Amino acid sequence: MICALVGNQNSGKTTLFNALTGSNQKVGNWPGVTIEKKEGRIKGTEISIVDLPGIYSLSPYTAEEEVSRKFCFEEKPDLIINIIDATSLERSLYLTTQLLEMDTDVVIALNMEDMLNKVGITIDVNKLSEKLGCSIVSISAKNGTGINKLIELINSGKYKKNTHLPIYPEDIEWVINDNATHFLPEQNYKRFSAVKVIEHDKEYMVLLNRHSEANIQKLEEKYGMDGEQLIADKRYCYIENLKKECVKTVPVKESITDRLDKVFLNKWAAIPIFIVVMALVYLLSVGIVGGLTVNLIDMLFNGADVLELNIFTTTFSYNVNFMGLGPWLGSLIKVAGGSPWAVSLVQNGIVSAVGAVCNFVPQIIILFTCLAILETTGYMSRISFFLDRVFHNFGLSGKSLVPFILGSGCSVPGIMTCRTVEDPDERHLSIILTPFIPCNAKLPIIALFASYFFGSYSWLVSFSLYLFAITIILISGVILKHLFYKGHNSTFVSELPAYQVPSLKYVARDVSDKTLAFIKRAGSVILICSIFVWFFASFTYDFRFVDNKTVFISESMLAAIGNSFAWFFYIMLGGHWSWAAAVSAIQGLVAKEQVISSMTVISGISEDVTGGVGSGIFNSSAFSFFNGWSAYAYLVFNLFSAPCFGAIGAMRKELGSFKATLKGISFQIGVAWVLASLIGGIGWLISI
Repeated sequence: MICALVGNQNSGKTTLFNALTGSNQKVGNWPGVTIEKKEGRIKGTEISIVDLPGIYSLSPYTAEEEVSRKFCFEEKPDLIINIIDATSLERSLYLTTQLLEMDTDVVIALNMEDMLNKVGITIDVNKLSEKLGCSIVSISAKNGTGINKLIELINSGKYKKNTHLPIYPEDIEWVINDNATHFLPEQNYKRFSAVKVIEHDKEYMVLLNRHSEANIQKLEEKYGMDGEQLIADKRYCYIENLKKECVKTVPVKESITDRLDKVFLNKWAAIPIFIVVMALVYLLSVGIVGGLTVNLIDMLFNGADVLELNIFTTTFSYNVNFMGLGPWLGSLIKVAGGSPWAVSLVQNGIVSAVGAVCNFVPQIIILFTCLAILETTGYMSRISFFLDRVFHNFGLSGKSLVPFILGSGCSVPGIMTCRTVEDPDERHLSIILTPFIPCNAKLPIIALFASYFFGSYSWLVSFSLYLFAITIILISGVILKHLFYKGHNSTFVSELPAYQVPSLKYVARDVSDKTLAFIKRAGSVILICSIFVWFFASFTYDFRFVDNKTVFISESMLAAIGNSFAWFFYIMLGGHWSWAAAVSAIQGLVAKEQVISSMTVISGISEDVTGGVGSGIFNSSAFSFFNGWSAYAYLVFNLFSAPCFGAIGAMRKELGSFKATLKGISFQIGVAWVLASLIGGIGWLISI
């Protein structure tokens, strides 16, 4: 048995799917379409369930609606589970009436029953079930109530069968039935098809004959509206009558959501509040947590004589004389008679490089936690809706903000989420601009440079890059819109969920998944790349080992490679020729965290000491030229340049062609170089 889970966006569909399937689920893409596909097995049964994209109707105006309609018609599920937001019946039942016009049985999951009393709504479920002609189960997907009852009903098969109860006036019902009688016997979903003919749905116009056309024309003349408007109007009339008969509403005090929206969606206060909220996120993650944890974790990997913990402008120093994992392993190898290159590989190529990235795990955890809380409370949905009017002026829509928010975690899911933007040109714009947002992989670069060169203002510098990114995104949107993408802006329709207390379970799961993915990458991709960097930095082309006595790192293979690109970074580095900075930036194509790992490896080899985060990197000869101006310029370049290979692959998939991807990458690199060179060049002129 196959079930299809269908419902509006923000109706609790994903929560219900997770509750029904538990861990028995897999995620992929629909064949030929870049829209996420979720499948699973209802726990305790052998029933398969497919989570269809969130939609508002079965009219194929969007890719999601087209996918859902195609699945229902071509795959012919045995049952449709239609999840409905009980607090918004009028909106939800429009899709329900369309589903009931198909030949598939429908069971309604009336979600958010726990919210009804709060909003002063009482629903006569039995009467509603009788009027619609289908079984209804009241549930709360969030709290888990009613889920077992729903599973039992589906598994038993004792739900009402679809009998196509009439919902339109008699004259329209007569035309629908008359249309259906003229279809060929093999025509599927005759009632649904007959209604679509009245609506002038282009996919069904092949079924139109002269007799039906004359009847439809009479209806349109009688009601003074075209077929599509007529059907929509009568659907809503039917739904309105249902509400009158089955729903009772009593006045309630102004809800907390309404009171909060007066503040958070105020036309003057909304954007300043958003700026303050994001500033607090960076203050907490980079300023407070970063100052307390970076040197502590660095000490565990690389050792330290003195441990410094920073809280804003106050520094606390402690004498620790701690050896650290890297030096300890290095000493063991020396005692065991290991060669100098083996000591260097373990200490500088593996432990220091991976540790340089892991130093920032606490900051990333806090960043993920803050963003997850903002999402689950309902705040992010509101700021997306509010910023729609702002984004429209720059060739984007409020829907583009969702990928930008996800992109702050990782550019790949952010880019993939751009598929929800209907207009193709607007979607391409969002795909190209999403990597401009500081993702968690860029946070180590930002945190390292900001904490060393800007001290107690590190959080402010980090936040300035976030604002800078949004500003450049908006300006780039205007430029690209006028040069390449001249389509129309799509309309942003979004349901604003009620404010909720964050689900600790959801937040913990979301943060742990993302953090483990970050650590896994540090232990795999970063580790492998760091070993390669160590090898090329430790040996010359004739395989002499760099010992900084007879052979120097400037003679290494890596230096030769870097020197061929160093000209590109000359201006932004304030007139300094640095093969090391060039190589590290290019390593960011593999993974942005690799910029720090590469710098750590190069620093350690060039000075024959551990390249720990802090003074180690910038006290080494390879990077000692950095100052505030060049550091900020280098940050800007790494922020706006082409993303990692994983994100580039996602861009290629979503843009649909290599040419479009190359155009996007060229734009990103061009913007990064111009901005970084301007900043570095200004600093260079000031220092002369």
